[in-house]
Amino acid sequence: MQDHYGHRISYLRVSITDRCNERCSYCMPQELQEWLPRHEILTYEETLRLIRIAAELGVSNVRITGGEPLTRRGIVDFVRRVPEIPGMTSIGLSTNGTLLAREITPANTMAEALRDAGVQSVNISLDTLDGAVYSQITGRDFHAQVIDGIDAAIAAGFDQIKLNAVLMRGRNEDQLLPLIEFAAARNLLLRFIELMPVSTTEVLSESNFMSVMEAKRLVESAYGSLIPETEFRTNGPATYYQIPGRAQRVGFIGAMTNMHFCENCNKLRLTCDGKLRPCL
Repeated sequence: MQDHYGHRISYLRVSITDRCNERCSYCMPQELQEWLPRHEILTYEETLRLIRIAAELGVSNVRITGGEPLTRRGIVDFVRRVPEIPGMTSIGLSTNGTLLAREITPANTMAEALRDAGVQSVNISLDTLDGAVYSQITGRDFHAQVIDGIDAAIAAGFDQIKLNAVLMRGRNEDQLLPLIEFAAARNLLLRFIELMPVSTTEVLSESNFMSVMEAKRLVESAYGSLIPETEFRTNGPATYYQIPGRAQRVGFIGAMTNMHFCENCNKLRLTCDGKLRPCL
């Protein structure tokens, strides 16, 4: 399957819900609470059928998203059926991390159950290590749960865990270095992401925007010139660098300032109500 620009589409982001247990100011702020009627959301069977069709057209990588996907009941059983689809080689999950450490059986956390079901990689949102700032950004006091969720994901043994931090001037620019040290201590891949216009909130104003180049300069002021990792690739759009004197990589996603951001895109998005979109 190819788009009009000749990109071979091999990656499908699958949203299974529009619900979320947080209210991040840059994504789903408190004032935007109109959920889709439940009857408009695809059933798991409908979603699996569409994934099968996508696989027949050449899609081999699926990432489960939301909303917050872990808020939907039955997600573990749903995920368990995705690897059974012929052609599927990679299954990932994007989450805010708040529910990963939850015990769903006496013997398993949510993270362990997802790993056993076939999830190979997890992306976890973490914009700050400051609990008070976290509450301001997300509208919820779940910072401790996220840290527990990250540690639960590590214990579960996923093939890869990435931390995603959205850059916000006036909110978390002082957190870049602490986040790097946090990721280093846990041997995790950290990515800094430019704020994208996905909702009409005050945080999208020009004064709140921080470019990845500015973030990179800030990081280099502490660690020295970052070393480009030209051979390192993941399924995502990040540009990776090595921190001098360390075996640690940090990624930057210039969704707004990188003129070539869409150049090699191989993704489609399936919304929870069955719409297919060529972008996030």
